Amino acid sequence: MAQQVSSSAHILIIEEQPLALSYMKQSLERLGYRRLRFAENAVVAKTLCKEDAFDLIICAFNLSKHQDGYQLYEELKVNKLIKGATGFIFISAETSGALVHSVLELHPDDFLVKPFNTLELKSRIERVVKRKRALKDIFQLMDDENYSKAVKMIDTKLASQQGYAAVLLRLKGDALLLQQQYEQAKAFFKSVLDIQKFTWARIGLVEALIGNNEHNLAHRMLKTLLERTETRLVAYDLLGQLEIKLNQFEQAQEYLSAATTMAPRNLERQESLSQVAQINHDYEQTYLAKRDIAKFARHSVHDNPEVYLNAARAGIDYALTTDQGEQISRVTRQTTKYLNDLKKQFPDAQQQTQVDVLNARLHYLKDEHHKAKMLIEQLVIDDSPIRSIDGALDQAKAYHELGFHTQAQALFNKIIDHCERYPERRSELQLKSVIQQQSERRDLRMGPRELNNHAVEKFKQGNYLLALEAFTQAFRVMPKNRSIALNLLQCLYEGSTRQGMTFNQQLANKCVSLLEQADLDAEMSERFEKIKQKYINKHSHIA
Repeated sequence: MAQQVSSSAHILIIEEQPLALSYMKQSLERLGYRRLRFAENAVVAKTLCKEDAFDLIICAFNLSKHQDGYQLYEELKVNKLIKGATGFIFISAETSGALVHSVLELHPDDFLVKPFNTLELKSRIERVVKRKRALKDIFQLMDDENYSKAVKMIDTKLASQQGYAAVLLRLKGDALLLQQQYEQAKAFFKSVLDIQKFTWARIGLVEALIGNNEHNLAHRMLKTLLERTETRLVAYDLLGQLEIKLNQFEQAQEYLSAATTMAPRNLERQESLSQVAQINHDYEQTYLAKRDIAKFARHSVHDNPEVYLNAARAGIDYALTTDQGEQISRVTRQTTKYLNDLKKQFPDAQQQTQVDVLNARLHYLKDEHHKAKMLIEQLVIDDSPIRSIDGALDQAKAYHELGFHTQAQALFNKIIDHCERYPERRSELQLKSVIQQQSERRDLRMGPRELNNHAVEKFKQGNYLLALEAFTQAFRVMPKNRSIALNLLQCLYEGSTRQGMTFNQQLANKCVSLLEQADLDAEMSERFEKIKQKYINKHSHIA
């Protein structure tokens, strides 16, 4: 069998380093492989994959021209330039946790660490090619999304004991989940685990439980998977998905953030994290996620104008809700860079309206309200369909910030109607975020900065009731803003002490918790200490 594989396997090697490529060529030829093709970069590799079908692709991860190995493999899979029966082996000298976890989430057939010897290379190739050939018909059915027929063929092969039992069982579990047959999948994974404690079967069972709405049991199983190094990433990811399903967005953000730290190149998860953080009013985390998406999407199959526009939008949202001047300047510069990158990457993109909205918001951020209004007044809300939900949402925010409240609410209504009419064009998280933002802006007639300034003015006038109302509203939409938390805390205590206002202990605790964890400047630290000495330490019955 080894000789048969060696003489007939059609192999593509993707490697840009001449010495490494020469070594690979000589090694494979000594092992008897004759049908070899070579590509020095991703562009050539994609062309070859369009022209020919390969039994195996061996790809260096550290490609530097245009796309790296991760981006290439992802695009080959998304665009169906390779089939399920094509084996894929990554080779890399780098073994950082973030790289390995990111690569493994793409599910290549193997990952070979440099340096390796010829015998090890032969062993990996033979194992992958034999398996792919033996199960070629099943992989083809999976490619065709004919999952029910794939399950029948798998059962036939298992009954005949032709080998590869563990692989066949895993493929059957995948097919059942893809068909959303969660009750049948649950029973199947349990039966597998009764025979052998495969890690993939534990994970499959959790996915079946989540799909079957058995959330408590799924949660308990995931907590145990968190304790194991090899399952920690997938456990964080599934816990994040589960908490989203349960509308527990703060917990979801915590889990998704942990998963993203482990494997930052999963852009679908980064997008979920950004949307959950938006719902939680964590504008910094939203910005960081959108920034990473822009970073890792470049040259990938995900690269498009919206990536740069969304990073710019998130940057403005963050700058408008933080009180850190240095951060505001840095984010503003980065936002301008994203717009310049957009022009360079997509010079023919028809995005002028969305760019005008962003420039208007940048003027607003710089307190250049006249310039901002001149730009925004040129825009109209018509009956044309929404091309970009994020773009329309950004325009609605601009209307609200600049005092065009009627236009803002009308556009919010149009966005929500679009989301409900075309559910396939948005996620549930996106719809929840839009509805939340409309509701908040309906109640708030001022932008975030104006609201805080209004509250400060009322506080100085001794009107603690109106100041408290304004500070509370501002803190609701900016719960990470240190200045607002400090102002609100002082207003709570002085209003309660001087004017006998009802004291909100829960709100005070939130402010104290933020301030104790935040990096306060000297002036803020002094104010916070005075509040603690004057009120919290002396009046423990209030705090």
